[in-house]
Amino acid sequence: MGIGVGTIMDTKDMRFLNTHISNLNMDEVKEFIDERVNSRIPAHIVSLNVDQVVKIEKNKEFAKIVKDAELVITDGTPLIWISKIRKTPIHTKIDGPRLGEESIKHAAKRGYSVFLLGAKDGVAVKAAKELVRKYKELKIAGTYSPPFGFEKNEEEIEHINNLLRESKADILIVGLSAPKQEIFVYNNMINYQIPISISLGAAIDFYAGNIKRAPEWVNKCGLEWLYRFFKEPKRLFRRYFVDDIKIFKIVRKYKAD
Repeated sequence: MGIGVGTIMDTKDMRFLNTHISNLNMDEVKEFIDERVNSRIPAHIVSLNVDQVVKIEKNKEFAKIVKDAELVITDGTPLIWISKIRKTPIHTKIDGPRLGEESIKHAAKRGYSVFLLGAKDGVAVKAAKELVRKYKELKIAGTYSPPFGFEKNEEEIEHINNLLRESKADILIVGLSAPKQEIFVYNNMINYQIPISISLGAAIDFYAGNIKRAPEWVNKCGLEWLYRFFKEPKRLFRRYFVDDIKIFKIVRKYKAD
């Protein structure tokens, strides 16, 4: 876990399978956001799902990044089920889009500014407009959609860092694929100096309305993954039916304490 600032958040960190979880509810996440925005100490919030737990098992760099993240929030009902079976219950599932939107809503209320980084060209701008329409007081510090392969281009990385640093944003929402988004934040948050960076995958597409979220009853049943699969079967087949079933092996490997 990353270096904290001596708050109750440090006592609510728990070991889970091959990583750690910050066993917090959304109000506690907001409290953490307030602390870091006030102190201006950069922090990385990771939204963890089954796919990422599987990636941690085979990617040492990603494993270290998640281990060092200040907060790791549970995104995925299957992880909640696993924690209950192991009698180490995770209190709350906060899926990525909800984590981001609740943080943005909190930012609007507190007067914090938000930068949206990610998605395809034009999508972040569209998402920003939709969010401002929804939360009238929201301050958008900027938006940017990096070109394909940006992570291998040092000049582009420097350009992004300059954009973020000059924006003086309080919260950065990063909507790229995992682990690309986490690697970018981990390697650059000291350079761009934004207090809160949240890695959220497809969340910017959700905010823009480009991807429709599953109905609430589907989310409560833990079947959002199946809803998304039917929407994008070609893209998601390997992820859900080849890669993610490795979670069963991981559960067997890491015995409960």
